[in-house]
Amino acid sequence: MGRIDDYLPALVMTGLQCVYAAVALFTRAALVNGLSPRVFVVYRQGLATLLIAPIAFVSRRKNSGRCSLGWKSFAWILLASLIGVTASQNLYFEGLYLSSSTIASAMTNLIPGITFVMTAILGLEKVNIRSLTTLAKILGTVICVSGAMSMALLKGPKLLNSELLPPKSLLDQGAETWLPGCLLLLASSFFWSLWMVIQVPISASCPDHLYSSTWMCFMATLESAIVALLLDKDPAAWTLNSLMELSCCLFTGFSLAGSFFVQTWCISQRGPLFTSMFSPLCTVIVTVFAAVFQHEETYTGSLVGALAVIVGLYVVLWGKAKDFEKMEHGMDPKLVNDQTRTVQVIVDEPADRTSEDDLQQPLLSDKSTNQGDMG
Repeated sequence: MGRIDDYLPALVMTGLQCVYAAVALFTRAALVNGLSPRVFVVYRQGLATLLIAPIAFVSRRKNSGRCSLGWKSFAWILLASLIGVTASQNLYFEGLYLSSSTIASAMTNLIPGITFVMTAILGLEKVNIRSLTTLAKILGTVICVSGAMSMALLKGPKLLNSELLPPKSLLDQGAETWLPGCLLLLASSFFWSLWMVIQVPISASCPDHLYSSTWMCFMATLESAIVALLLDKDPAAWTLNSLMELSCCLFTGFSLAGSFFVQTWCISQRGPLFTSMFSPLCTVIVTVFAAVFQHEETYTGSLVGALAVIVGLYVVLWGKAKDFEKMEHGMDPKLVNDQTRTVQVIVDEPADRTSEDDLQQPLLSDKSTNQGDMG
């Protein structure tokens, strides 16, 4: 009988995807109940900051080789917090509110393909048209984007809950909000991918990922608060009017902070590629539970599109797996060095990408950070 340690990383990652799915479903219900997406981001980031900051403080006290946060590092972290947290998270949760938890979860699987395109343009990813792995990554990216377009534009006939829905379902926002919601989720994935790229200079200028992440989360809280104050002028929007809204903020804040430890441990045990392979599981869980418990409508185009996104994701990951195999077999040291600086994506909670998570990736080791589904 095999040891439990051999299966523990897989069991942990499965559990983590269940948590991400719960965040997507729970948050969607709270948003439809009246919670402002912008206020929710502020509370969520603020709670995560309060949880992470003491850990970062204790870590720096124990670590004699502390890194200083110069102006260059601060500028990069400020940009990352503005793009990858404030913009990405506000777009994601607004898109989640306007579309559905199923679509939001599926859209996060676009992040590896989008990041591949960005890193290829910036020269961080080696592109050789004659290479099978490069062709696989290009094909996977095209499939992912095509699937996302299918979800947004080709809803098709209803498959589930076409007749079971009450006249005014809790999660029925109308067809007119579907396309804007999908576009916002696409924009969120784009900003999250850009955030992943920015992690390269941040890791180079500030190797202490826990310290930089704390600053990033703190600044994102302030930035998100400014956005919420500008867009939600009614002071009542800041009031949590139900136990559901309060529980949602607490649950997502704790899960945001806790998932960092879980995912970084899994990456240290099995590598970044192993962790990213579990991201489509969140989409499957959300789809099933949203249809059964929240009576979300399931459309043919959405289902086919989500399947295409997942297939495209695995094609991209297959290409990256082959790249890592070549590195392990002792290829050109210069190529190996270039590849280890390539930005990869760990797709976490949608949101929840999900989520994507905005605290997870910068806390990885140098090797893992350059690894991503979000959410």
